[in-house]
Amino acid sequence: MTSSMAANPQVFKLRCGVQEYDWGKIGLNSEVASLKAGADPDFRIDPTKTYAELWMGTHPNCPSMVVIPGQEEKPLIDWVNEHPDSLGSEVKDYYKGSLPFLFKVLSVRTSLSIQAHPNKVHAEMLHKSRPDLYKDPNHKPEMAIALTPFLGLCGFRPIKEVARFMEQIEELRNAVGQKHAIKLITASRSIDPPLQREAMKDCFSALMESHKDTVKNELKSLVQRVHDTKNRGDDLKPLEGDIMLKLNKEFPDDAGAFCVYFLNVVRLEPGEAMFLEANLPHAYLSGDCMECMACSDNVVRAGLTHKYIDKHTLVEMLDYTGRPVNRTKFQGIQDKQDVPFTIFRPPVPDFGVSRYEVPSGTPEFKLPSINSASICIVINGSGNASNSTLGAPLNLCRGSVFFVAAQQEVNVSIPGQGEGMLLFRAYAGFL
Repeated sequence: MTSSMAANPQVFKLRCGVQEYDWGKIGLNSEVASLKAGADPDFRIDPTKTYAELWMGTHPNCPSMVVIPGQEEKPLIDWVNEHPDSLGSEVKDYYKGSLPFLFKVLSVRTSLSIQAHPNKVHAEMLHKSRPDLYKDPNHKPEMAIALTPFLGLCGFRPIKEVARFMEQIEELRNAVGQKHAIKLITASRSIDPPLQREAMKDCFSALMESHKDTVKNELKSLVQRVHDTKNRGDDLKPLEGDIMLKLNKEFPDDAGAFCVYFLNVVRLEPGEAMFLEANLPHAYLSGDCMECMACSDNVVRAGLTHKYIDKHTLVEMLDYTGRPVNRTKFQGIQDKQDVPFTIFRPPVPDFGVSRYEVPSGTPEFKLPSINSASICIVINGSGNASNSTLGAPLNLCRGSVFFVAAQQEVNVSIPGQGEGMLLFRAYAGFL
């Protein structure tokens, strides 16, 4: 190892920032806070604060800092600009000197908004017409991989499911209007997909535009009906009662509470994923997850939020195709080199994620070299990471985040009869 190589390592730790949004989990209940505290001895968890997101990447709103012994910390984007080849040839040429993704840990306590993200062409149009709201011209596909049992809404239900709710729940029919409800119920009996999508759009649009007093009164009636059902000991599932009550409690009198009857309820177990492509309505409701997304802030919202609501844009952009809930989960590809790992590679060039689940007793494993810079985080376990450009191995523990330049192999050793390791690695997705 030469001193020049040690002074210019291509693998190094990152110090990452935390976002304290109101919807985050509180204090020690937050996986975000726990991971941050595990790797940063200067971080103290405030038991009264919400810790929602841990950001890993070059996003200017919360840039990760490069930590190299003997050198002053600097933003990762600055280091990347000084070492453009570290991104990998395709990333460097296509993304003009920046990582194309933002990697996160999320700890969700209260529901996030009913939202969708525009495709690239639509994002450019929105940015041009409303740069105050849509601050960049990029698309924002996202992928969530559960760390704990994770609950969300994703994509429209099959129209027959929505029609059954319309038939059984008077308050829902009143909220959307009888005319729209009848149209959807009728369309559900057809085999004409365009007609079904049109009926779904008309009904959902009517809900979004429903008068506030109508929404308030119908929710009040429905909430009482759900409580009565619960008090009798009857099953709440036909009314999606538990979730509807959660949404209404967190955002009282919000039309978004009715969205549980339009959108699939997705329950992810640890290691399962969902991919949120353009124009797909979704909301995170509870749990902890890894999230990887293209670098953009473009979110179109229409419920369950105190932020700006753009109902017209949302209802016009959505994909109203109904899909069964099992099609909302994104399947990873199982692979095995030194250890088993799962590759999640959605159909976008911006990002992919690998999940390494290292069995206990494994002494070492490799992170292979790839033609993209990557960011890794240790969720569980401890060990050491070595690389030919390092003067000394990096000590890894729960919460450690480290950067790996393109074409660099990393050897991870786990001392003794270690507990194993759970590690995630994000990278550009066109590899």
